[in-house]
Amino acid sequence: MILGNLDNTEKYNALHPRFAKAFETIKQLDFATAEVGKYEIDGKDLFYMVSAKEGSKAEAAKFEAHNNYIDIQICPEGTEKLGWKPRHKCVEPVDAYNPEKDVTFFKDQPDTYFDFHAGDFAIFFPEDVHAPQIGEGIIKKIVVKVKI
Repeated sequence: MILGNLDNTEKYNALHPRFAKAFETIKQLDFATAEVGKYEIDGKDLFYMVSAKEGSKAEAAKFEAHNNYIDIQICPEGTEKLGWKPRHKCVEPVDAYNPEKDVTFFKDQPDTYFDFHAGDFAIFFPEDVHAPQIGEGIIKKIVVKVKI
């Protein structure tokens, strides 16, 4: 997992060949007017989703990991809390891996929680199990999916 701010993305571009394009696209978005939906950048290899969902309590948040995509999650406004735990420490999957949605959900709880503020981003690799959208009210979120 990597935490950062959109003001400092260039140092992460070398980590994956699609990161530069991902960050370039996100930095051009007007977060205030970004509409909920799924948007392709480079087909199924690189796309992003804008969501606005009711936040949840930490113990009720979905705890998830992906096998084929890296998540770059961006907080466009307000505050959000996220949870994290290394995948090798998660022992209770809810169900088997869903290849169509590239997700495994876990019953385990995060080891660490952190606050996410407007302009912050987190990069979650397949070894990072994460619980997003913890908080009150509607949480707007942008998630860039980067094919491994």
